[in-house]
Amino acid sequence: LLETSVGMASDCIGDDVEYQVNQLKDGELLLLENLRFHEGETKNDPIFCEALSKLGDVYINDAFGTAHRAHASTAGVASLIEERAVGYLIRKELDFLGSAVLNPQKPFTAILGGAKVSDKIIIIKKMLEKVDSLIIGGGMANTFLKAQGKEVGDSLLEEESLEFAKGLLQEANNLGVGIYLPVDVCIAQELKHDAEVKFLGVEEGVPGDWKILDVGPESVKRFGKVILNSKTILWNGPMGVFEIPTFALGTRGVTEALAESSDSGSVSIIGGGDSAAAVHQFGMESRITHISTGGGASLEFLEGKELPGVSVIPEKE
Repeated sequence: LLETSVGMASDCIGDDVEYQVNQLKDGELLLLENLRFHEGETKNDPIFCEALSKLGDVYINDAFGTAHRAHASTAGVASLIEERAVGYLIRKELDFLGSAVLNPQKPFTAILGGAKVSDKIIIIKKMLEKVDSLIIGGGMANTFLKAQGKEVGDSLLEEESLEFAKGLLQEANNLGVGIYLPVDVCIAQELKHDAEVKFLGVEEGVPGDWKILDVGPESVKRFGKVILNSKTILWNGPMGVFEIPTFALGTRGVTEALAESSDSGSVSIIGGGDSAAAVHQFGMESRITHISTGGGASLEFLEGKELPGVSVIPEKE
């Protein structure tokens, strides 16, 4: 058995490793060092792939977090081994994420947060075609608030995405999709643990030298109502700088609402990355239906992109 998701370093390739493989007895496992020490891994180098392929007769990929990379261990070696399959973890990821895209229970709500609109333009467009409600928080919400004419002070803002934000708000209205932006925010002049903070409504406008670092309590209540009225909820991206407790109110509130909705029988899916880290930070992972292990992989899958680590493996009947 070759554990391909663990890999090997450059000095582990060659006769020595092949010899060790040949000496394995039934039930024994040879654990190899991390592949990413070797430049041939990220380059999907054919010679490196060939060397890897000699170390096993069956290839199993269960590393969903790297399935979006066309690397030697995820794509190249798999194409050289006839017997190959995805593991139980990847199958579970594809089932949950696939159901959210193809056949979600309605009402379906997507929650998108994080820093930048530009990082999630594709998934925003994709979700707009599927969801009944779209909640937008985090730094990316600032661009939408600005597109509505709100003052956001010294907050993170993508001027180049303002027109996209305006267009999306109009398209959502045309499609009958409910867009939920923060109605109040937590602001500070500095991003630090002991920062002085204020809460204000977005209609008041943020002073020029203050930054939006989280959503406010009224926004949390509003988002929570939408979540609790949904049957499928997909979340990717925090509501604020949750790593600092001062700015964790919004992300914690969304996590609690998701946990409560799951307790009531709704399907809650966390799209990996910072959202997954937040759920673990708040100790609510046992109350979420599915937490993806792949931030980048889950995002690309939801965008409709091909995952090289999955597409290289043929579906089995």
